[in-house]
Amino acid sequence: MLCLSNRLEDLPRSAAPGHFKKVARQNPRRRCKSSSPGICVRTMRLQAVLLAASLAVLPGASCAPGRSRSAWWEIVHSGSVSNRLSPRGSEPFVPDATLAAMTRRQRRLVRRNPGVLHGLLSAVRGAVRECRWQFRHRRWDCPSGPGPAIFGKILQRGCREAAFVHALTSAAVVHSVARACSDGTIASCTCDYRRRGRGGPDWEWGGCSDNLPFGTRFSRELSAVSGSARNTRDLRVLMDQHNEDAGRKTVEAEMRQECKCHGMSGSCALKTCWLRLPHFRTLGDRLKERFDGATHVSNGGKGGNRASRSDRASLQPADPSHKPPAQRDLVYLVESPEFCEAESRLGWPGTRGRRCNSSSPGLDGCELLCCGRGWNSYRERVSERCLCTFHWCCTVTCQNCTRLETVHECL
Repeated sequence: MLCLSNRLEDLPRSAAPGHFKKVARQNPRRRCKSSSPGICVRTMRLQAVLLAASLAVLPGASCAPGRSRSAWWEIVHSGSVSNRLSPRGSEPFVPDATLAAMTRRQRRLVRRNPGVLHGLLSAVRGAVRECRWQFRHRRWDCPSGPGPAIFGKILQRGCREAAFVHALTSAAVVHSVARACSDGTIASCTCDYRRRGRGGPDWEWGGCSDNLPFGTRFSRELSAVSGSARNTRDLRVLMDQHNEDAGRKTVEAEMRQECKCHGMSGSCALKTCWLRLPHFRTLGDRLKERFDGATHVSNGGKGGNRASRSDRASLQPADPSHKPPAQRDLVYLVESPEFCEAESRLGWPGTRGRRCNSSSPGLDGCELLCCGRGWNSYRERVSERCLCTFHWCCTVTCQNCTRLETVHECL
């Protein structure tokens, strides 16, 4: 499906309305048959857009503006990366084939921060694992595949699932980069030492806090839109930016304080405290809660989902009775598909063949997961390790135990 734009600024300069009129005069046989000049111009304009899209000369297609910024997710398929630190310092950046999907600005950002590419690789892999875990019992179970669309073609739609993926990936970058700074694996940052001195009557700031400010700033720069793509009238851009910011705000809200006691015989007369990032599963749980309560939004300005040049789009609840989304709330533009049947346009195989829980009334139950089509049940022999024994030192021996398990699969 072609991703087309109906904005004048997205077209080549030669495709201005005056150009269409000139072409019509020079090519009377190609003149449209309508008596209205406006309809004629719009018809020829649409033809020019289709031709331009087929020739791939529209790099800023607006129906999925976040895809060009998130193409760097493809590094998840790389076994190794070259932007690393050596014992003698930082090595020169060597472009890798897996970085071809990065924009020039993103590559410059990576070059300025030797060692950060490992953090990005860890972030995307962690986001894929967490997404699969959070949606393991849903119809949409966060499938991933090769190429830049690692989360599938669902990201082309402005639905809840796309909102969750953008928020989760943004949070993963903050989490991974901030932790890498405190671990000393990025040359351009270190621990966050801004908090020093007394923090309370019996404790003071010290230790090595995870560098949340650097991780947040890096994540924002990595996903920032630049140049002509910075268009606040495009609701999909605003949606992606809001959800990415929600992911970063979630990391900030979940930072926790850890302390270490000092004193004679562990009396804890004085404590030294620092800030640590939460476990990434905690962030996934929080964002999943936001996914379940996501806000359906539309353009709060004039002109529907695409405002005019003089109007700025804003994300407002589609239902006027609902309150505006908060900073950590997820937002979406269109309702999600049912995900019941296979849909090649979205690259979705459907739920046929998925395993389900016949006794569960929840989303993982066969009634809901199989979309009312029914399910097959059969007995399966499962072999697993059991009766493990530890032998000094240092081996563990186990036996293989076999049991029969009832499996239910959607029709």
